[in-house]
Amino acid sequence: MKRSRFTEDQIIGTLKEHEAGVSVADLCRRHGVS
Repeated sequence: MKRSRFTEDQIIGTLKEHEAGVSVADLCRRHGVS
C-alpha cells in the first residue's frame, strides 16, 4: 500500500482553509502541493 505524503489532519486542514476562502494557488504554494 502506498504511503501518503500528507497526513489526514493536514489534508482536512487544507480543505478547511479552502472553504474559508483561500485560493487554490495560494494553498498549493503554502503546503508544497504540485
